[in-house]
Amino acid sequence: MNAIACLTQQHRDCDAILAQAEQAVRHGDWTTAGQTCLRLATDLEQHFQLEEQQLFPAFEAATGMYSGPTAVMRQEHQQIRLLLQDMDDALLASDASAWLGHAETLLILTQQHNMKEENILYPMCRQHIAGFEQMVRPGVSA
Repeated sequence: MNAIACLTQQHRDCDAILAQAEQAVRHGDWTTAGQTCLRLATDLEQHFQLEEQQLFPAFEAATGMYSGPTAVMRQEHQQIRLLLQDMDDALLASDASAWLGHAETLLILTQQHNMKEENILYPMCRQHIAGFEQMVRPGVSA
């Protein structure tokens, strides 16, 4: 699996985990919802760290674009982190309505975010970063 396919699969895996968490919340299974949300937050953070600590700095160094697409992606990562915190707060309160509202916002934001990465940023990274394929190891979870 090439690097772009691996990163894209990480996105899809997180989408699937979010769907599992939503089902648990809808069924009032707060224990499963909590476990699934923790897995989602962990997998997303691992994915963000790969991008923010390795991919984005390499792209910025190669292109000189420090306030371009990577800056936007970092801002969106922060928005996603805040939404995950809001979801966790709703989970702790067993507030399904609030959780589902935050999850819907998260889904929309991540769909838009992932499209930008998959169709714009990742191809630019492949073009400009020497060793791009080696930065992303197939088999690494999101």
